[in-house]
Amino acid sequence: MSKPNHKVAIIIGAGPAGLTAAYEFLEHTDIKPIVVEMSNDMGGISKTVNYKGNRIDIGGHRFFSKSDRVMKWWQHILTIENNQELSPFKIKYQGKEKEVKANKIKNNEDSDKVLLIRNRVSRIYFLQKLFNYLISLSFKTLSNLGFLTTLKIGFSYLYAKAFPISKEVSLEDFIINRFGKTLYKTFFKDYTEKVWGKSCAEIPAEWGAQRIKGVSISKVIKHALSSNKNKKNVETSLIEHFLYPKFGPCQLWEEVARIIKLKGGKILTNSKATEIKSENCTIKSIMVYNSITNSELELNGDYFISTMPVKELINNISPKPPLNILEVANNLMYRDFITVGLLLTELKIKDKKTNKLIKDNWIYIQEKSVKLGRLQLFNNWSPNMVNNPENMWLGL
Repeated sequence: MSKPNHKVAIIIGAGPAGLTAAYEFLEHTDIKPIVVEMSNDMGGISKTVNYKGNRIDIGGHRFFSKSDRVMKWWQHILTIENNQELSPFKIKYQGKEKEVKANKIKNNEDSDKVLLIRNRVSRIYFLQKLFNYLISLSFKTLSNLGFLTTLKIGFSYLYAKAFPISKEVSLEDFIINRFGKTLYKTFFKDYTEKVWGKSCAEIPAEWGAQRIKGVSISKVIKHALSSNKNKKNVETSLIEHFLYPKFGPCQLWEEVARIIKLKGGKILTNSKATEIKSENCTIKSIMVYNSITNSELELNGDYFISTMPVKELINNISPKPPLNILEVANNLMYRDFITVGLLLTELKIKDKKTNKLIKDNWIYIQEKSVKLGRLQLFNNWSPNMVNNPENMWLGL
């Protein structure tokens, strides 16, 4: 008997979305995926760059989701490392708790294929001092700002509550209404504009509802008061955790790619989708250019999934979409960034209790004069991100 002709899914992009789609096709259908990736790396912007044994997470990427399905999916690919007992335990992140269970490693070959449980520590560098991240802002943080600034923040907040901006159009309006103008200018304005490259007055208010939801002055005051009453218990309850692959986020996606190929799927690297051929509003095939062989290939399929930037997707469709669609696509904005790896033998700032490396995952650089959004301490994401544990490996 001849083998049945499997339907084919063409997937553009070997990032998390594209690889997950390919994996799900192979797990639950008889559809064969072909993934087209323009680079030689897996993971998209979740890739990990290895420089002489020092790994850079282009992110960083904390593995925690409100979705149980997503959490279980990750744990199906990589096992949670367990150094103590096998009983379930909880990790807490952004006010949500998830119960996770470490499993026994099947064999020595899988001993590195693990997710580590990491503590989340983030702070703000401002006025040449380190402040707690805003979500756990305390009276101590306000006192570090100085009495006069603290007083201004208080009066500014009360004014914003008494006379709020009636129609919130911009992110600036959104933040001022919730925190007051002084706190907005102190902790929000400069950092946001450094990171996104736009004035807060130009960013829609809806952006704030997504990015800053759950943070409020009332919660800050409540937390500060409860900290004073029962400081030890409150600090313990605020400890947050996330999962993280032993060798960085790309380790998970490289493992997914390995499984896809093992199950019969294809991944074409160094292959860029240059033309998406359509007919009667239906995609028929895509043209792919291989930068290594300098050759072009046409791929036909039954299903097509794109994870490439929308601007490029629309411009690559043939025949060309209507002018108004092209105009919308071409006006979509992207914010590029550069990560610089810096290897140090010593860091001036040390943990006051241990006199060792500070425990921060990353530090937000609030100083307006410093043209840098944040820095990561890769050692604290995973000790395996740095070649020599005596060194400090930073991402700027």
